[in-house]
Amino acid sequence: MIEVKNIIKHYPGFELNCSLKSESGRITGVIGQNGAGKSTLFRIILSLAKAEEGTVVIDGQDIRTMRDQDREKIGTVMADSTFSGYLTIDDVRILLKQFYPTFDEGFFVTKCRESGLNPKAKINDLSTGMKAKLKVLSAISHKADLLVLDEPTAGLDVIARDDVLDLLRDYMEQNPDACILISSHISSDLENLCDDIYMIHNGKIVLHEDTDRLLSDYCMIKADQETFEKMDKQYLLKVKKEPWGYQCLSNERAFYQENYPDTVIEKTGIDELMLLMIKGETV
Repeated sequence: MIEVKNIIKHYPGFELNCSLKSESGRITGVIGQNGAGKSTLFRIILSLAKAEEGTVVIDGQDIRTMRDQDREKIGTVMADSTFSGYLTIDDVRILLKQFYPTFDEGFFVTKCRESGLNPKAKINDLSTGMKAKLKVLSAISHKADLLVLDEPTAGLDVIARDDVLDLLRDYMEQNPDACILISSHISSDLENLCDDIYMIHNGKIVLHEDTDRLLSDYCMIKADQETFEKMDKQYLLKVKKEPWGYQCLSNERAFYQENYPDTVIEKTGIDELMLLMIKGETV
């Protein structure tokens, strides 16, 4: 559905140089610290910024030659964009109906009502959670084949985040051949939503893994100096020296549990993985 091939983009003091791919029927997450390149990548995918090298192919078409009717199949939420605060939700409905021939007005109205979005309410008067729901509803209401969502749950409380994620889950159930590319700083959102995850650091992809394997096979090993020196290090991805010994990131939890039963070996989540991938050293 979407393939980013060797994209290169320079800014003062920064270079984006990465590739990624997501197939139909999958939700792919993109993680990384602030300034890692997530938003730049998404802007290039949406033709809001121009890459100096490389290509973006969506549904077999290079974005540089896509027609307007092809771009209408992309739904988007960008962290730094929103509707004018002076518009009402009903105004948004009218605009979407004008912009997108495939806009499902009945679906939009129904979901707004279910989400507690008053059609007469102005955007300025909505809570952060309500604004987020409106942005996601606007992205999914014109039967898009691809959703590109940059931090759609940023700043939301746990209830509002769950409501937004439920919208995305329902969307995929109703559109099994669709594809979602999503970034988020909230690891639990991606762990519970995504099929696979890419990690960007300093403009480069440093990790790509299926979420199920990441959560089942990746681990954090806490070893003292003596254990670390004797340890088989072939499956260690990153190592960080601590006052008491070493923290080690591995993608072969079963191997180390079997061979080092007296060592502390814990499952790792996305937050712990990010910390070690960024702050740890390669063995």
